Amino acid sequence: MTQVTSQEIALFRSQLIDDPVAMEVLDLIEDCEGDLEDAAMTLAIKAGQEPERANSEWLDALAKKWRAVICEAEFREELLNNTILGMMAHLKTMPTFPKILATPVLIYVLKQGVNNFCEPLDAIKSEMGNGD
Repeated sequence: MTQVTSQEIALFRSQLIDDPVAMEVLDLIEDCEGDLEDAAMTLAIKAGQEPERANSEWLDALAKKWRAVICEAEFREELLNNTILGMMAHLKTMPTFPKILATPVLIYVLKQGVNNFCEPLDAIKSEMGNGD
């Protein structure tokens, strides 16, 4: 289980104050006592997704599916500074990304550690000779 503290929720609220959907998502995470996977599963079902695995595995799989986008260099520095606004806006431009899940996916990535989460992709890029 990925636990989001009330301090972390407050930090994200301050960043996402102008995003009513994100604010609702943060309320839900709070209602789930900080259990990020539980909140994400509830949102997925609302969004018409049909998660067929355990909560923690499902959120991890969704984040990994979008790893190439989330780990783009232009947003990495921002994520490393615990700021999700730029990446949030970017994800919302992707027609196939379930927008209501942007907040929990990005919080999940921050909780995993951005460099840790992106490391498999970085390893592939450096093997291919364009990793800089």
